[in-house]
Amino acid sequence: MQYQCGANLLELVSGDICDQRVDAIVNAANESLAVGGGVCGAIHYAAGSELAVACHAIGSCPTGEARITPGFKLKAKYVIHAVGPRWHSRAGDAELLESTYRSALTVASENGVSTIAFPSISTGIFAYPLDEAATIAIRTVARFLESQSQITLARFVFLNEETFTAYRYAARRQLASASLSAK
Repeated sequence: MQYQCGANLLELVSGDICDQRVDAIVNAANESLAVGGGVCGAIHYAAGSELAVACHAIGSCPTGEARITPGFKLKAKYVIHAVGPRWHSRAGDAELLESTYRSALTVASENGVSTIAFPSISTGIFAYPLDEAATIAIRTVARFLESQSQITLARFVFLNEETFTAYRYAARRQLASASLSAK
């Protein structure tokens, strides 16, 4: 599924983020940038051991921010490590998740990235409610795409149907609010 955001595209696809042919893929990272499970573990495995060495050299990344490394053995030139919040049902959780997506996009823009692929950040072991996280992600990325010309394609990649459905629904709600147009 594709949506127009100004002159740029937002896509929703099923697949493996490690296989995406984009300039950068986003890793749903932890603050220590250590190898984790889920998407993080898969990205580290596909990129090779050099990715862990590069992350160790960076040290850490606060929640709501992002850091960049080479993609090593991945098809993508870069990995952007974005640290989303753990769900605590606090007022600041939504702002931190929004900040995570904005930070990843800003780091991408600053490094000449024009195409980027995202997983669903914070909805795995960080337990962020899927429907709320999808709404925040779609809204934040769509607004960013509308406001700049560096990033021409932002793709969300999902391994399971439940996550894909939540994001598709969030995109339809955003479309109804006129921030997106179906392509």
